[in-house]
Amino acid sequence: MYDLAILGGGPGGYVAAGRAGAAGLSVVLFEKRELGGVCLNEGCIPTKTLLYSAKVYDYTRHADRYGVNVPESTIDFGAIFKRKEKVVKKLVGGVKVQMRNAHVEVVKEEAVIAGKEADGFVLTAGEATYSARNILICTGSEAAVPPIPGLKEGLGGVVVTNREILSLTEQPQRLVVIGGGVIGMEFASFFNSIGTQVTVVEMLPKILGPLDDEISAMLQAQYAKKGVEFHLSCKVVAVEGNEVVYEDAEGNTCRAAGDKILVSVGRRACIQGLGLENIGVELALNPAGRPYGIKVDEKMRTSVPGVYAAGDVTGFSMLAHTASREGEVAVNTILGKEDAMSYQAIPGVVYTNPEVAGVGVTEAEAIKQGLDSTVLKLPMAFSGRFVAENERGEGLCKVIVDKASHQVLGVHMLGNPCSEIIQSACIAIEKGLTVEQLKDVVFPHPTVSEILKETLFTHEPTA
Repeated sequence: MYDLAILGGGPGGYVAAGRAGAAGLSVVLFEKRELGGVCLNEGCIPTKTLLYSAKVYDYTRHADRYGVNVPESTIDFGAIFKRKEKVVKKLVGGVKVQMRNAHVEVVKEEAVIAGKEADGFVLTAGEATYSARNILICTGSEAAVPPIPGLKEGLGGVVVTNREILSLTEQPQRLVVIGGGVIGMEFASFFNSIGTQVTVVEMLPKILGPLDDEISAMLQAQYAKKGVEFHLSCKVVAVEGNEVVYEDAEGNTCRAAGDKILVSVGRRACIQGLGLENIGVELALNPAGRPYGIKVDEKMRTSVPGVYAAGDVTGFSMLAHTASREGEVAVNTILGKEDAMSYQAIPGVVYTNPEVAGVGVTEAEAIKQGLDSTVLKLPMAFSGRFVAENERGEGLCKVIVDKASHQVLGVHMLGNPCSEIIQSACIAIEKGLTVEQLKDVVFPHPTVSEILKETLFTHEPTA
């Protein structure tokens, strides 16, 4: 009998397993593929490895801006993808070491919850049966493939998801991206940088849906200058061979052709085949009454005592760092420690070049929620370090401040390396810091992070 059985070895599962094992719990972790889950094997890490290669290539192509002469730089597509595999393999190995050090038993099988017994739960995996007092479900999500005629039929050939596109052996000359969200834009960024003609078809009137409107528009403008074609407010109605057929805002039928078609319209929780119905785990339903994830409370408890869920499988905040924190909350709850999940300061990052990062409410959300707030803005060029390292670079820092309390409600940035400096804003929002308190913090100089403090000095909020 294990203290804890974890289904899924992604950022939620393996982090929770490590914390639980270190606390002295006996843990068995089931992962049918590789440790690290989608994030480490098919998402966060491999894409960022590719994007960094593209960024290095961008630097060499424009090195003359910095007084450096690079006669000729070329892309070795195979070598870039080979390096990606090396990075993934190294990090997967690191997770294995973590599990071993935490005394976690790892089973490379898909587990199914068979039922409940007096002192716990029964699970089957392969030919074996396991018993555990508690279960943590971290089975993640998969790419959503909408029922568009010709789309599913093309999967594995011309049509690819984030999984298949990471296994390409040849660079496509033309790529059509269905969906202008985070994943779509990151792949658009990579392939645009290495010379592929990229077309993005998006149903919404903007890219990067929930992100700040002004910043997403600025990023789109920069990529349009780089040659990416954007077709917004367009509905894809079919995929015919290597062509995406879509209707534009005026109802005209249009086509976009590509050697590859990347479908990137969101993700769906992996809740099928887990045996949830065997113990009566309640699912979260959308307004149409369809399940989209496992229903949990702020302590990551499901409707069944002793059963928890964390990460994308809840269908709520589908981000690796959210999953890790939710896994920690679940383990702390099992250990009897007081803990609860907070979602008010979950950062979102887009690793394009330039990067986008944001946390807290956006300007549009503040208006929609009826918040009496002030928007402070400052171009990234007010940071000396940014100017020194981003020749001809454009960027922006926005801070949303509550007028009455002066608390920081949201921070949104465009410009490198905002992914590395957004954390200070996360702390400010999570801890309820005011503009005055954040102004008192000493920021190192010269750093791009100073832009946050400088933005606060652009306006003195009044009560």
